[in-house]
Amino acid sequence: MEHFYITLLLLFVSFVTLSLFVLFYKHRSNYSADNLPPGRPGLPFVGETLEFLSTGWKGHPEKFIFDRMAKYSSQVFKTNILGEPAAVFCGVACNKFLFSNENKLVTAWWPSSVDKIFPSSLQTSSKEESKKMRKLLPQFLKPEALQRYIGIMDAIANEHFASQWENKEQVLVFPLAKRYTFWLACRLFLSIEDPHHVSKFEEPFHLLASGIISLPIDLPRTPFNRAIKASNFIRKELLKVIKQRKVDLSEGKASPTQDILSHMLLTRDENGQFMTEVDIADKILGLLIGGHDTASAACTFIVKYLAELPHIYELVYKEQMEIAKSKSPGESLSWDDVQKMKYSWNVACEVLRLAPPLQGAFREAINDFIFNGFYIPKGWKLYWSANSTHRNPEYFSEPLKFDPTRFEGKGPAPYTFVPFGGGPRMCPGKEYARLEILVFMHNIVKRFKWKKLVADEKIIVDPMPMPAKGLPVLLYPYKS
Repeated sequence: MEHFYITLLLLFVSFVTLSLFVLFYKHRSNYSADNLPPGRPGLPFVGETLEFLSTGWKGHPEKFIFDRMAKYSSQVFKTNILGEPAAVFCGVACNKFLFSNENKLVTAWWPSSVDKIFPSSLQTSSKEESKKMRKLLPQFLKPEALQRYIGIMDAIANEHFASQWENKEQVLVFPLAKRYTFWLACRLFLSIEDPHHVSKFEEPFHLLASGIISLPIDLPRTPFNRAIKASNFIRKELLKVIKQRKVDLSEGKASPTQDILSHMLLTRDENGQFMTEVDIADKILGLLIGGHDTASAACTFIVKYLAELPHIYELVYKEQMEIAKSKSPGESLSWDDVQKMKYSWNVACEVLRLAPPLQGAFREAINDFIFNGFYIPKGWKLYWSANSTHRNPEYFSEPLKFDPTRFEGKGPAPYTFVPFGGGPRMCPGKEYARLEILVFMHNIVKRFKWKKLVADEKIIVDPMPMPAKGLPVLLYPYKS
């Protein structure tokens, strides 16, 4: 009898287990088949990549996002971009979900073009390389370190404007803004001060930045092919700098703490190993791209909007001249001076809202999950878009109007203003970017007024916004 009851109990448990198993997989199957986000895969092989990129080339990257949000009446839609099935997440709830679930449900992902341009990252993965970089950077980007940089930034800005802007009737702003931010990055990250040495990198870096987010077609004259060639050239040049720094450190001609390069050469990983020279070159390469490309776009569009909005210019000028008049001749900007530039930073933030250098970023689902009733399979790529909130009237009234007062007081609601991303992966160089932008604003408005020479210049986003003709302006210098 006891054996009979045990057998009956086992049969009952088996039946319940099997039922739950069937129900679970039926539920999962239903979500897999019927509850994917709305959308379409697009053309074979390329998906909707061409439309995704072409809206940026036409100057309206938000169109790809908003057209589909309206068509599907959803803040999540599926597509296929850069050769991958993807879900695009739009809006505050989506931003909060992705930023809050980093390394739980999602992790960083880069297109295959990135790994091919940075080949040493294939030894682990670009995700692992990024984690290593985030451990190396904090001591160089924390406030105490940044305070030491302000004087250097101001000196470089003074020299830049004296040599590149002054005594000229007109200039192209975009290439000069890139030169300024790249010069800063070379000086602060690598201690390279010679302008001729810096200039060797400028054009290759432009080609590299243009090809990072592109179709990975390695044929002659494609953006991707040019980016690979540019990265190889820059890497060779950086290896020369690295080898010389090792010699200088051994001979006591360089300091272990003078910049990020010295720190990388002298820091061991968790296994007690030093990074290889090639690894360091790739990491410096990534830092130089991040350290100058986004800020140069921001500086360029600040000049654009200040030319278009003279009443905004006057308020920035008033704030900056109060600071300038408080300085002795030849005295550099200080940390306290930068903290006084509140209105100027509000203006910069409004520029970052309307023309975000970072249009969005990719993640990868590391587990199956459900969001807003939609099933997102493990392995799918996810894309969040800054413009889905920045230009959305639900979060910013009159979103196309330039209004720096949006950033007064508590500023925009959480997860609506995301030019630097959010969560654990928020840009670690956010404060560095703030300083280089404000130092640029201080030095340009105290020297010049200016006028745009092309009234309706087309804007191209590839992958960052840029004026099609480089933003030519006519300069009106102030008398000393």
